[in-house]
Amino acid sequence: MSSRDEFLARVRAAQPAAVALPDVPLFETPAGDRAERFIAGLALYGGLCIRVGSVEQARAAIYEKFGADVALCSVVDAIPGTRALPADTPPASLHDVDVAVVAARFGVAETGSVWFSEAEYRVNAIGYLAQHLVVLLDEAQIVDGLQDAYRRNDFSGAHYAALVTGPSATADIEGVLVRGAQGVRSLTVMLIGTGAA
Repeated sequence: MSSRDEFLARVRAAQPAAVALPDVPLFETPAGDRAERFIAGLALYGGLCIRVGSVEQARAAIYEKFGADVALCSVVDAIPGTRALPADTPPASLHDVDVAVVAARFGVAETGSVWFSEAEYRVNAIGYLAQHLVVLLDEAQIVDGLQDAYRRNDFSGAHYAALVTGPSATADIEGVLVRGAQGVRSLTVMLIGTGAA
């Protein structure tokens, strides 16, 4: 047995007894339309929401916003990218992607967050190396709060999960807020549902 194996065996043998997880209470749902609360939460953290009626309208809105000549990688089959994104794409090769298009499994009205796993990103780095992240979200897949999100079974089947709220941001001690410092410069959610104008 190697020293590594011996060390790991000792760690496993010294684990404390399992304890039951505490019950997480459900809190009162705020008044108001769930989608409107999501849009307000997203805006609070620097994100933008565009309401559309279909994936086709989302595709048109993306090209209108960013132009047809951008380097675009898409995980959404109905929105073709200018570059392919197979699962074995080397993450470093995504350094020059202008726009990434992904579909969130669900959103959270309380925080304006969208949920991704390795299935939604296909290549995890796409959500962080692209300049602009465009997220398709079905309005029917918005839950009220974080406590509702964690009650979903999506987490148990994912190797990787992230709740993303707005673009990357940082502030120095003088309180100057800079967006896009460590990740995407903008996050736009295309909210697909009946509320489209």
